[in-house]
Amino acid sequence: MAIWDEFAPRYHKKWVNRMYGPVQSAENLIKAVGVREGDAVLDVACGTGLVTGMLSRAVGNTGVVVGADTSITAIRIAVMENVGSQNVSFVNADAENMTFAKRFDIITCQYALFFFPDAPRALRNMRMSLKKSGRMGIVVHRGRDKVPFYGAILAAAKKFIPDYVTEGTPQHDRYSTEKDLRDEVEKSGFTNTEIRNYAFEYSPGTFEEYWTNYIKYTQKDIRTKIDSLDRIKREEFKEEIRRNAMPYTDKRSGIITFPWQSMILTAVR
Repeated sequence: MAIWDEFAPRYHKKWVNRMYGPVQSAENLIKAVGVREGDAVLDVACGTGLVTGMLSRAVGNTGVVVGADTSITAIRIAVMENVGSQNVSFVNADAENMTFAKRFDIITCQYALFFFPDAPRALRNMRMSLKKSGRMGIVVHRGRDKVPFYGAILAAAKKFIPDYVTEGTPQHDRYSTEKDLRDEVEKSGFTNTEIRNYAFEYSPGTFEEYWTNYIKYTQKDIRTKIDSLDRIKREEFKEEIRRNAMPYTDKRSGIITFPWQSMILTAVR
């Protein structure tokens, strides 16, 4: 929660204001889960409000959307981004502990399930927050080999920064296979699960642009670990990432284009 409070403004600037790369999955999510005019929708781990705002337009004036997130900083940005939307409200709530007096027609959760320390509990809370036969839609990343934007960095980090990710911290690829994702959701009581696979492309520019933005936009605790490397090790770390990115780099232009695969799961209460 502390990391996300610190990271949310940079995340918003880097990703949310630009509908490209994996962020495009928001449109697919809303379509897959079948949002209709007049629906009451809960957007879990809404972050800075991208999906929430799109949902508000989808449900129209007769619908209502609630965005919930643990980060006060993210909520503040989301409120500013959705000024003028009369059918949207935001609450500071933890998916593992949230309760609502009223039930929702639909719940969405984009790129967040894998970060919940107790994801099964969060899923059970989502299910209890739905009306009978209500629908849930969640988006997750595929494995690191399917998302080399992260994989190129993480593979290098294993060699040079053993504690790059604190032991026990939930990771992006926690539910990266259809079986793992489906099993977790169905254990929580959901039925009629369907999984759709989507492939996007994302270009961070040249390698130097990729590296510069990685340092600029990454979390403070990770930047501290990188800065603790001596000059030689830091250069070796950078060059290892460059080698990992080479298969996706155009030899003439030097532009990197990463594939990016995601899954959208829909299920019924």
